[in-house]
Amino acid sequence: MPAFHYTALDRSGKEVTGTLIGRDTADVAAKVRALGYFPVDVTADRNGGGNGRRVIGITGGRARPVFEGAAPAQAPTAAGAAGKKVPRVQILLFTRELADLIDAGLPIDRALSVLIEQSESEALQEMIRRLQADIRAGKPLSEALANFPREFPTLYANMIRAGEVSGQLPAVMTRLADFLEKEQVRRSQIVAALTYPMVLISVAVLAVTFLLTFVIPRLQDVFKDLGAALPLPTQILLAGSGFIARYGWAIAGVAVVGFGLFRAWTNTSAGRRAFDTFRLNAPLLGGLTCKIVMARFVRTLGTLLGGGVPMLDSLDIAASAVGNSVTAEAIGQVHDGVRQGETLSDAMK
Repeated sequence: MPAFHYTALDRSGKEVTGTLIGRDTADVAAKVRALGYFPVDVTADRNGGGNGRRVIGITGGRARPVFEGAAPAQAPTAAGAAGKKVPRVQILLFTRELADLIDAGLPIDRALSVLIEQSESEALQEMIRRLQADIRAGKPLSEALANFPREFPTLYANMIRAGEVSGQLPAVMTRLADFLEKEQVRRSQIVAALTYPMVLISVAVLAVTFLLTFVIPRLQDVFKDLGAALPLPTQILLAGSGFIARYGWAIAGVAVVGFGLFRAWTNTSAGRRAFDTFRLNAPLLGGLTCKIVMARFVRTLGTLLGGGVPMLDSLDIAASAVGNSVTAEAIGQVHDGVRQGETLSDAMK
């Protein structure tokens, strides 16, 4: 087996180097972790049959090799502190790697320094620097995270706070990273499942629009020259095509204005509640919506309770995370019942 040179950090954050024999970089990284170190860099010995230098990041306890010079897994952004949100995937990687570093025994300040050095995203680097400045000023991690509500929602900050209070921050962060990974997988699956139908629908709409606005109007003169009476369906089609061709701009304007009014209506409490009620009771899709909302509630509540967040706080956060105001009201009633001394099951009944 080839030899690999490694660079790692010990529990005090001090850099250590050495040479190990292994099958590949992932195998060597695992051996380095078994020694109690955090692997930062693994380089194949040129005389040992290796395949070049690889930089090692940690994801879920597994080595994540990236060939030097190749395109990074996540494209870097040039956001920074200019108000641009750090992408969700980068927040997930940040959570997983910070959990591994803290679990390895590094202080939070030193762990953040390592993440700044490893990150290729200017936006993420700037955010971590601001987190590090708050921590050096004496703030706990949960309070520092609260300054970035777009990147770290209430669920995230409350789980970190629970981990700090209970002294189980590494375990809580690992659980939180698992939760975020599952959410990301589900989002990816939904996007992948909807991409093909949306492409088909878009092509179909464009094709029908082209036929109604360009093709059929040019056939009207042909039908007129024939002088024969046209069937009623053909007359309706020609009339509709002519109307769209003449007033298409007005139809598009009405659609845009209607969509804007609909969004404004759903932003009101009454409108939002009415629309959410319709979503829960709609034919065919109502059952699916109920299952999605309930799965989100149970998953969020379980993650919060597993992280040590109190029951009442967990119910409040889960209510805001379900994405349906009607269900949120029902969870609020459950919260009131539990606060008055009922068990969770009795309150949910």
